[in-house]
Amino acid sequence: MPKSKVRKKDVYTAPADRRTPVKVKSAGPSHPIYVAVMLGVMLIGLAWLVVNYIAGAKIGFMADLGNWNFAIGFALMIAGLLMTMRWR
Repeated sequence: MPKSKVRKKDVYTAPADRRTPVKVKSAGPSHPIYVAVMLGVMLIGLAWLVVNYIAGAKIGFMADLGNWNFAIGFALMIAGLLMTMRWR
């Protein structure tokens, strides 16, 4: 069986007008208050769920909320977790 021909390809070089370097502004670390708020929101969400389990029926407004207490607690914890994506 005859051997197939190997085609040589030129090495790709980007056009000169697209090679302009872009300076990236380096962001410093997050402010300590941001970290405190992030952790605080997560802990408040956790505390909301724990209080709901332990004494939710005895607390008036929590009893009125019913199953929405789970949505509130998890929403607070998810908001804290979403804040971690911007944490440097």
